[in-house]
Amino acid sequence: MASPVFTRPARKHHREQPIVAGLRAAIARRAKPLIALLFPALLAGFVAMTLAPATASAQPLRIVALGDSLTAGYSLPQASAFPVLLEAALKARGHDVAIANAGVSGDTASGGLARLDWSVPEGTQAVILELGANDMLRGVDPAVTEKALDAIITRLKARGIAVLLAGMRAAPNLGEDYARRFEGIYTALASRHDLVLYPFFLDGITGVSAHVLPDGLHPNEAGVRIIVERILPTVERFISSLPPAR
Repeated sequence: MASPVFTRPARKHHREQPIVAGLRAAIARRAKPLIALLFPALLAGFVAMTLAPATASAQPLRIVALGDSLTAGYSLPQASAFPVLLEAALKARGHDVAIANAGVSGDTASGGLARLDWSVPEGTQAVILELGANDMLRGVDPAVTEKALDAIITRLKARGIAVLLAGMRAAPNLGEDYARRFEGIYTALASRHDLVLYPFFLDGITGVSAHVLPDGLHPNEAGVRIIVERILPTVERFISSLPPAR
């Protein structure tokens, strides 16, 4: 007896109802102009999403001002200290910077060397080095000061950190020989390490009573503003000499 043969019943072709087909066509016709209207907004959103990571990842140039009381802002509000006012001046001129205040009152060059690693943290890209005034006031042998400053610069450069060196002048009562040896430290170091040098940090301040505190040594707020105004072109030149951020 032959096995029965089972066959699938033929599917009936389903024809879309005229009202449904008309509705689908109407939606399709309206979708085209809607897409045209939304396209500019969609494109703008895509561009914004594409550019957002680059903008978010932009970081300011991280600078540390490593110095003594002249950097720290001796007897002044922190908002009037040299690093704060310099940062504000640079930002006003379009530079994206963040300057940390690593000034310690009474510090010598040797003291700055001893605290270098924790005063200049990882991620620092540049240092404004302002040390030596206390060495001079204490009559420290200029050779000792130069050795300490040289070690600071060498270690910073080994870490890939650029250095702007701020110089100092000797008090007249220390004599011509001491002044010659002391002031020569800064030009010698700048030449040896190929640094940008600002010759005298207190330019425009020394001997002007309206610009210093009653001690006759430290700048008042008006004096700090003059320091910032005078050093600003050198700092801008220094920043322009730095390699692009990676």
